[in-house]
Amino acid sequence: MRFLLAAFFMLPGLATAAQCTARSGPGTAALVELYTSEGCSSCPPADRWLSTLSSRPSSSVVPLALHVDYWDYIGWKDPYAKREFSLRQRKFTQLQRMAFVYTPQVMLQGRDFRGWRSQAFEDALARINAQPAKANLKLAILGADANGLEVEVAAELVQASAAADLYLAAYQNRLESRVNAGENRGRLLTHDYVVLQWEGPFALPKGSLVERRKLAWLPGAAPAQSGVAAFVQDRRTGEVLQALLRSSC
Repeated sequence: MRFLLAAFFMLPGLATAAQCTARSGPGTAALVELYTSEGCSSCPPADRWLSTLSSRPSSSVVPLALHVDYWDYIGWKDPYAKREFSLRQRKFTQLQRMAFVYTPQVMLQGRDFRGWRSQAFEDALARINAQPAKANLKLAILGADANGLEVEVAAELVQASAAADLYLAAYQNRLESRVNAGENRGRLLTHDYVVLQWEGPFALPKGSLVERRKLAWLPGAAPAQSGVAAFVQDRRTGEVLQALLRSSC
């Protein structure tokens, strides 16, 4: 496995994916998870804020919008909501001994972060980016079609840990919804980095893993506005060891 992983990191990969490959750097990229819902009236400002992160280099920040389903009961069913995102939010909220979940919630490196609209975010981002990476990632998009993305990812821990997991997420930008019920009734909502398919956790046996997956998305998705993110997370603490993003080519 070590030999195969080293080869994957060193070689450019398949010819079709040579121009669609990303590698993590020596510093740590910050994973920003926005837990949001189209049924939540206070969420659109957070959605717009997440979109502004597109101006940052992916070596600095990896943004993801995870739409939860627990607002669907008030009259509008969020088309991007997934039960697994609600469960993930609850899991890491409980890990931090928080009493409840809420939207919009920003998790930065796996921890609740309420200063996302302030200088505190810039300061936290600088601290995270300055930390030496605890894992290395290489991510290649091998192909994209109407059904989804075919991706290959290699992950390697700098220091072996039995508690590290790899995750993959296919996302899409420039999504729009005309909401006709619930708290946002009558509003046109726009979204970026919306996760449409989620894979993981994948354990890293002996500290490394090479994984190939086909990540599906919703019918009508636009491959040109798509991409994939990968990250490694400590399941005991929630700490994100490294994150990587690659837009479709």
